[in-house]
Amino acid sequence: MRQCELLGVCRSSLYYQPRLASAADLTLMRAIDELHLAHPFLGARRLAHMLKRQGFAVGRRHVGTLMRVMGIEAIYRKRRTSIPAKGHKIYPYLLGNVAIERPNQAWAADITYLPMAQGFAYLVAVIDLYSRKVLAFRVSNAMSSEFCIEAVEEALARFGAPEIFNTDQGSQFTDEDFIRPLEAKGVRLSMDGRGRWIDNVFVERLWRSVKYEDLYLHAYETLREVKEALSRYFRFYNASRPHQNLGYRTPDEFYFGVDVAKRAA
Repeated sequence: MRQCELLGVCRSSLYYQPRLASAADLTLMRAIDELHLAHPFLGARRLAHMLKRQGFAVGRRHVGTLMRVMGIEAIYRKRRTSIPAKGHKIYPYLLGNVAIERPNQAWAADITYLPMAQGFAYLVAVIDLYSRKVLAFRVSNAMSSEFCIEAVEEALARFGAPEIFNTDQGSQFTDEDFIRPLEAKGVRLSMDGRGRWIDNVFVERLWRSVKYEDLYLHAYETLREVKEALSRYFRFYNASRPHQNLGYRTPDEFYFGVDVAKRAA
């Protein structure tokens, strides 16, 4: 009681334990995630109708509530992960009409929802827009700025600094602690404006690949299992998985400038 008084904290909030999502909601969230990946323009009302066709007894409001928990919204409205915090600085968008022609010219980062067998998590990844190479990633059970900061600091330590770093306007990316290491390296900050969801299309394609090629095929139980699985997948994605848009070269080959024809000869 005395500790609560000194800290100015309500006793009820001190003892509050957050409710875990029910098994039914976790199943529903997995279905929402799949539909959103396939049809990102659909809002809660249309998603609810599509879910009913799949046998779910669910209304628009409950779908909307789960979408907020997952951090997703239809693309005609701003994604929940893109809501800036009050007082955070917003940077101008710098990639308009810019041709990405070399590695480390522009990086991007984004967050996505990850379904697990029991519960869910969030994934943040930093990618090089020229090569599509995943430079760093982190997984967290909370949508906070800390795991985003860890990812960007790892990318900077391993690969140097980009000329431009692009994100949405989410509070995780407008946090001063996230921006500070980038500005210390002289990186120019760029942030998507309202309606510019297409600017992170390469990251959205990455989410589709990692989910359909790995996460949806397995029922990972713990964060540790998810992290180990993503480490394996991103090694495969960077070093072995050919990309059609890269002329069937891998992101590593494109990033490091490996001439596949010469290597084969």
